[in-house]
Amino acid sequence: MKSADHISEFDLQPGRIIARKYEILNRIGTGWEGEVYKIVELSTGIERAAKFFYPHRNLNNRTARRYARKLHQLRDCPIIIHYHTEEKFLHRKQPITVLISEYVHGLMLSEFIRRQPGRRLSAFQALHLLHALVKGLEQVHLLGEYHGDLHDDNIIVSRYGLGFELKLLDSFYWQQSTRKNIQQDLIDTIRIFYDLLGGKRYYSRQPAVIKYICCGLKHGLILNKFKTSTQLREHLESMSWDK
Repeated sequence: MKSADHISEFDLQPGRIIARKYEILNRIGTGWEGEVYKIVELSTGIERAAKFFYPHRNLNNRTARRYARKLHQLRDCPIIIHYHTEEKFLHRKQPITVLISEYVHGLMLSEFIRRQPGRRLSAFQALHLLHALVKGLEQVHLLGEYHGDLHDDNIIVSRYGLGFELKLLDSFYWQQSTRKNIQQDLIDTIRIFYDLLGGKRYYSRQPAVIKYICCGLKHGLILNKFKTSTQLREHLESMSWDK
């Protein structure tokens, strides 16, 4: 049996009421710090997202407090979800911190890709998605912050057509922002782009403009070309399509 102060899973069932204000609808994700659920506000019927922090990952409420403050600091970045408020509730007789934020309708990038022909994007589509992701991250980086946990289950495609509208879920905010953290965001972004195109299996047949960006996923080469997300965004906006 696990100790009372080490909760590794909440397993909150649909219909459970939290803080007398919200009803659990379903779990939408798990991570190192806790779990994220889709909830509905009882008084308004508005759907929200709720992040429940594991107590051993949130000692003295430091993790949740820093996470909330960072979301507030980045509130003008369209790619970041909007934080609303903090709540508390008892689980196994322990007080648990819950951060309430906007719920974003759309598909996880992983699911979006699974629905595409061949489970991958064309080079042209992938470039549009990369541009949307880099443009959103650029605003985060210019504020001296980083995401720190970019992957296809942390990105929501909220709208697509001529371009893409994306939202980032979760963040790894327990460390201070450094140049290395920000550069890792950039490397992770290009890795996502590489995977969108079908990964290693299709890389050899990609046009030169794609290989120029991916650099075979060699970190040193990537950072020599694109030291910041601004440089990558400017490259995407000025590049010529030349096979």
